[in-house]
Amino acid sequence: MVNRQAELAQPPTAIARWLSSVGSTARITAEHAGALGSLTWQVGRAILRGKVQYRETLNQCYIMGVQSLPIVFVTASLAGIVTSQQGGYQIVSSSPRYLLGTLVVQSVVLELGPLLTAIVLVGRIGARITAELGTMVVSEQIDAFKSLGRDPVAILGAPRVIAGLVTMPLLVGFADVIGVAAGMIAANLSADLGPETFLYGARLFWHSWDLFYGLSKAIVFGFVIPIISVHMGLRTSGGAEGVGLKTTQAVMFMILTILILDAMFPPLLLQ
Repeated sequence: MVNRQAELAQPPTAIARWLSSVGSTARITAEHAGALGSLTWQVGRAILRGKVQYRETLNQCYIMGVQSLPIVFVTASLAGIVTSQQGGYQIVSSSPRYLLGTLVVQSVVLELGPLLTAIVLVGRIGARITAELGTMVVSEQIDAFKSLGRDPVAILGAPRVIAGLVTMPLLVGFADVIGVAAGMIAANLSADLGPETFLYGARLFWHSWDLFYGLSKAIVFGFVIPIISVHMGLRTSGGAEGVGLKTTQAVMFMILTILILDAMFPPLLLQ
């Protein structure tokens, strides 16, 4: 009996700790997945039942869309310039110059435009939504909504999700145009590539599917960012420290999710 108690008192082995960590991670992942699925269902139900405040939706569209344009323009311009300069360094000496137009347009439309715009919105919009809703939770404003018989998901969550779905494709479209234009100007200055040659290379390998592919990414990212932000914000606890911690976790969660989804698009849509 004494030996049995001594065995139970021994610290867990490395394998046991690893299995415990894996189990805990799997439990948390399943919990978040289930909560996100439930939240998505509540948002969809609120939209179908017409319980969404459209004035709040327009306000969120203005915040996510119009107010995000300056940083999106700057990010897209730098992406186009850097792609053009690096591509010119690698291509001009060994390949036809018009391939630089192909490289810039394909890179911006297929990858850099949607991905960089999404990451910018994670920092500007995702963190804001999480902190805003988290503050409302810890200050018991969400409980006040529930006590009055009002659905906080319909009032606060659904307008933000709709705004993300509407504004993200538009922002990506602007980012694509600005990135390609900036890349064309940079190609002219750094590689002495005229606009006609640049556009010839862009048209030579262009497929109409490329635009659909980029906008599909924008729609998915436009849904993922606000739904995760609302989910994490409504799960906040622990006062001001909890708001900061949950906002940090939400940003990490959103960026990781966006990168995983971005990696899933080529085998699903480009094969």
